[in-house]
Amino acid sequence: MKLGLINTLRVQLVILVVAALTAAQLISLWFFADERSLAVRAALGFEAAGRAANVARLIEEAPEDLRLSVLRAANSPLVRFDLASEAIVQHTEHSDGGLVEARIRALLDDGYSRDIRVELHEIEGQILPLPHLSQEMAEMHMAMMRGELSAVEMNLSIAIAGGSWLNVGTRFERPPIQWPVYSMLTFALSAAVILVAIFWFLMTRLTGPLRRLVGAADRLGRGEDITDLPMVGPTEVRDLTATFNRMQERLTRFVADRTRLLAALGHDLRSPLTAMRVQAEMVDDEETRDSLVASVEEMQSMVEATLTFARGLAGSEEPEHVIVGEFLKALKSDMVTQFDLEVGPVIEARIRPHALRRALRNVIENADRYGGKTRVTFHSRSDEFIIAVDDSGPGIPAPELERVFDPFFRLEQSRSLETGGHGLGLSIARTIVRAHGGDISLSNRDEGGLRATIAIPLANDQPIEKGQK
Repeated sequence: MKLGLINTLRVQLVILVVAALTAAQLISLWFFADERSLAVRAALGFEAAGRAANVARLIEEAPEDLRLSVLRAANSPLVRFDLASEAIVQHTEHSDGGLVEARIRALLDDGYSRDIRVELHEIEGQILPLPHLSQEMAEMHMAMMRGELSAVEMNLSIAIAGGSWLNVGTRFERPPIQWPVYSMLTFALSAAVILVAIFWFLMTRLTGPLRRLVGAADRLGRGEDITDLPMVGPTEVRDLTATFNRMQERLTRFVADRTRLLAALGHDLRSPLTAMRVQAEMVDDEETRDSLVASVEEMQSMVEATLTFARGLAGSEEPEHVIVGEFLKALKSDMVTQFDLEVGPVIEARIRPHALRRALRNVIENADRYGGKTRVTFHSRSDEFIIAVDDSGPGIPAPELERVFDPFFRLEQSRSLETGGHGLGLSIARTIVRAHGGDISLSNRDEGGLRATIAIPLANDQPIEKGQK
């Protein structure tokens, strides 16, 4: 599975839910197995206590010559009986809390007159089930318990009338863990129902609106017109969508108001400038007239350039999918200024062609004017494509690398429009590139000259091919 797919909210939540269900199932199985083991041991302990009580009663009622026969008949692979003059349990404290003793006394129905001693302790390791058993019976018992002999040994000493002791020994092996097939099947069905019928549906309601919101935010950052997103999904997602809709509405209204204001300003400025031009033409002195006319024309040109720059140059142009290499080839064939274009990879990008064409033309003409020979290269990097414009000129002092993007800033100090322009070329280029969601920067190359780097994000839904073009 690709790392990008694992990082998605939907897949991470699926993994989290499956892991939680698995952990819960394992914990339940562990508790079930432990409770089953305790239940089996308790049943065996009470069964051994019942047999011990019955054997003690039989021995007391049987003649002396039949007592050994009773003991032999009572012995089994799980319980061992022996009649002796001394008790094998020396202490009188009960390590089981007195449950086994109470069971035996209840069966014997003798109150507290008889001495009954109980001892419990753990046994681990490769041991025979019980001492004094034949090898055949020991092997049979080990096979029955699947070779798992971690056990609890219980020894009983019951006082018999006449001064002898009935000694009883038994072991309760831990039952082997059994994986309940039906429990595992139930877990699988529960996980499938949660993931498919409920969880996947809810996650689709959550991630679907989020993915639409991501796409809308990306298009808004590129300056594209977007409609209000539908408010669907959980309350938090609907609130987020409503906030985004309000934000993009405010931004759109702000840009529209600014555009209308600038259009009105441009209209109002043109009228007095035209009047000044007419009045300048009436000046009798030719030198003064030419000077005034030139100043008015420069002011008109600056007003038009300023208005064009302030509008963002995006207009109502719709974005298009283009092949970057083909786009640059067409630009080179249309421009009077010539430059070297290096072959690069095939990159499909979503741009506003006319606007980006003007931005590149400004940058390339600027490089040709001040740097001489110009070279253009392009490549892809992560989720964006890069266009680099290199020249062989003297470069720009480091403190001025950012200032040259300011409107009307010119490194060339003359007032000639032929040599320095208005100082809006790079400002316009940056405005266009940033309207695409990217940026443009300048840097001095180590080998000499200046590099303009234009980085524009690739749309989320567009492919990047790595072949050569």
